[in-house]
Amino acid sequence: MAKELKLMKGNEAIARAMIASGTDGYFGYPITPQSEVMETLMAEKPWETTGMVVLQAESELASINMVYGGAATGKKVATSSSSPGISLMCEGLTYLAGAEIPCVIMNAMRGGPGLGTIQPAQSDYFQSTKGGGHGDYQLYVMAPASVQEMYDFVFDAWDIAFKYRNPVLILTDGAIGQCMEKCYTRDYLPRWTEEERRAKAPWGCWGKPANRAHNIITSLELDSARQEVFNQKLQKKYAEMKENDVRYEMLNCEDADYIFVAYGTSSRICMKSMELARAKGLKVGLLRPITLFPFPTKQVAELAKKVKGMLCVEMSAGQMIEDVKLAANCQIPIEHFGRFGGIIPTPEEVLEALEEKIIK
Repeated sequence: MAKELKLMKGNEAIARAMIASGTDGYFGYPITPQSEVMETLMAEKPWETTGMVVLQAESELASINMVYGGAATGKKVATSSSSPGISLMCEGLTYLAGAEIPCVIMNAMRGGPGLGTIQPAQSDYFQSTKGGGHGDYQLYVMAPASVQEMYDFVFDAWDIAFKYRNPVLILTDGAIGQCMEKCYTRDYLPRWTEEERRAKAPWGCWGKPANRAHNIITSLELDSARQEVFNQKLQKKYAEMKENDVRYEMLNCEDADYIFVAYGTSSRICMKSMELARAKGLKVGLLRPITLFPFPTKQVAELAKKVKGMLCVEMSAGQMIEDVKLAANCQIPIEHFGRFGGIIPTPEEVLEALEEKIIK
């Protein structure tokens, strides 16, 4: 299918990108506000065009373990859910990270804790970046701020997942998932052939030829010394992510006296707040982390040497602010402003918070 310009929801963009990026299988379970992902896949019927498997599992527990099984063969396998569903998947996610299995997961965050609301929030930051499951593991976490990025990041996620043999989480929310915007689609990438898959995933469980030992996919190691060596290997991999694959966007930061730090939906609100501030003569810039892990620590640290203060804007009680404060190393005032429970702040509220909390 050739490139097109289409009007679509963020959740639809994720689904269409999965088909276009050569995804082999999607195993999911419906939950608002991301149910359109599976609905779009079912409507598009990719099994008739690309051969992609689409299956509704009986639960989130089943879907994440189906991802484990399919991805362990070296195939591109994905799932999506929303906050409580991702909580149920956390055991599977730590297994996937511990077994070094590449896959892609999308979380359209909703208000919490518990079942919360189906409205957008950003209170899964800790769960996503600090590890919702057990053990010393990390997901590579990308935070789109538009429908176009929802689409494009699927392609990027597959590259990162197989580069590092690691799960990649696309962390969005109900606002971007449900909003409709113009989106440029791409030409379809063909699914890997059997020969390509074996070349790109020589570690996969796809059958044992006579010239090599068994491939074993597991996260279980009973020898503590060997487990320590393996954990050291994982930490080295995460350090490489921090060094080579940090993504961020900086707007009007060159002359800024104050900085908004925000991702996803909050960053879009802050763009307007920044315009309002500049119209009042306040030199305000925006740092948008695109990867939440690895976090743009160096960029925050550099800005902290130049500006008078930072306001972390996130739709939560304050989670990302911890990483911002660590990066800034107490050089300047850093405050948080956020609405939660599914309420999106207005640009005026954000600017007022900056004036009250930082500029004073």
